[in-house]
Amino acid sequence: MQTVGIRDLKNHLSEYVRRVREGEEVRVTSHGEVVAELRSPVPDRDGEAPSGLAELVRRGTARKIVRNDPERYRTYERALENTTARELLDWGRGDR
Repeated sequence: MQTVGIRDLKNHLSEYVRRVREGEEVRVTSHGEVVAELRSPVPDRDGEAPSGLAELVRRGTARKIVRNDPERYRTYERALENTTARELLDWGRGDR
């Protein structure tokens, strides 16, 4: 993995993007400290979290992806069939 200073990255961005596209990973430093890593994105796999999110889940910082299931939510019948918006606003303001 190559390491590059932020100024050099800025000045030669196209070259580093080409290298990353070819599979190389690049560490970016600012004042000698690594602040970022450039690498090709990992394609999403069915239902799996992207690698960055998977790491956060492993650390306990984030929760695992859960698909939306309509069965988990209550359904409500429409409370006021023949009410106008103005009547609802008046009711909400206490102008009943």
